[in-house]
Amino acid sequence: MKSVSVIVPFYNVENYIEKCLETLVNQTLEDIEIILVNDGSKDRSKIIVDKFLKQYPEKIVYLEKENGGLSDARNYAIPYVKGEYIAFLDSDDYVEKTMYKDMYELAKKENSDMVECDFYWEYPDKNKIKEDKGAIYNGKKEMIEKVRVVAWNKLIKKEVLEKAKVLFPKGLRYEDIEFTYKLVPYLEKVSFLKKPCVHYIQREGSISNNQNERNKEIFQVLDNVIGFYKENNLYDEYKDELEYIYVRYAFCSSLLRIVKIKDENVQSKLLELTWNKVNGTFPNWKKNQVLKSKKDLKSIYLKTINKFTFDMYSTLFSLFSK
Repeated sequence: MKSVSVIVPFYNVENYIEKCLETLVNQTLEDIEIILVNDGSKDRSKIIVDKFLKQYPEKIVYLEKENGGLSDARNYAIPYVKGEYIAFLDSDDYVEKTMYKDMYELAKKENSDMVECDFYWEYPDKNKIKEDKGAIYNGKKEMIEKVRVVAWNKLIKKEVLEKAKVLFPKGLRYEDIEFTYKLVPYLEKVSFLKKPCVHYIQREGSISNNQNERNKEIFQVLDNVIGFYKENNLYDEYKDELEYIYVRYAFCSSLLRIVKIKDENVQSKLLELTWNKVNGTFPNWKKNQVLKSKKDLKSIYLKTINKFTFDMYSTLFSLFSK
C-alpha cells in the first residue's frame, strides 16, 4: 500500500500541467502515487504527461476517459487508489515539495481522518500572492461553519472515504462544497498543518472566474447537502449550522459572483432566485442561533439584510465590480 495517492484530472491545461507535475514527482514523500486522469483533453497536455510517464513510471498511474468534467474524473480515479490517504489536486495548481510528507506525518502522528493545510492565492497576471490562513475548528458543528470547502488542501483517509461513499456531484459547479459537507459527519479527527502548501492559481479562463447563469447551481449543491443530512437522519443535529452556511453562501460569495455577470437579465433573474431560495427554504433565517452568536463583519452584514438592503447591496456590489 502507498502512503498517499494524489488524484489529478487534467483537461486542456498545457500551459500549467508541467509545473504541477514537477512539484508532484519531486515530493519529499517517496511512497507517493500520482493518478493522472486525462478527461478527454484536446491540447498538448497528453504530450507533456507522456514525458513524465516515461521518466517516473513507478510513481505515476495514467487513466484516460471521455470528457465528463472535474467531478466525474475525480470519481473515476477513486477506485484505482492504492494509498492509505487520498489527496486531490487541480492540474493548473502546484504544491510545495514537502506538502504530502508533512501532511502524512501529521496524519499518522495524530491518527487523523483528515489533514487540512493553508494555501496561497496566486495571481500570475498581477504578479501577486496572498496567503490564506484557515481557522482551526473543533468538532463537526464548528467544521460546518468554518471549513474551507476546497478538496485540494486536504489529505483524507481512504478508509473514511470508502465508509462514507461520498462522491463529487457530476455536472455541477461548486462540487467541492457538496463533497466537503457530505464528508463532515464521518470525520472524527481533523488535524491542521498551519503553513501554506498549495499554490491556487487564478486564471481568467478558469471555471471559478467565469460568471454566468450556471452560478445558480450553488443552490442545487446546497439543496443536495440538505437532502443528504435529512436522508441520513442528521439534519436535526446540524440544522442551525446548515441554515447558517446556506444563508452565508447565498448573500456573500454567491452574491458577489452574481453581480459580476455581464448579462443584466441573467443577473436580475439570479438575484431574484437568491432572495426567493433563501427565504423559501429558511423563512426564519434571521433567528438563526449561529448567526446571532457571531460578531464578525460578515455576520454583522448578514444581520442587516432585508429585501430593501438586499437590493441596495446588490446594486452597490454591481457598481464596484465593473
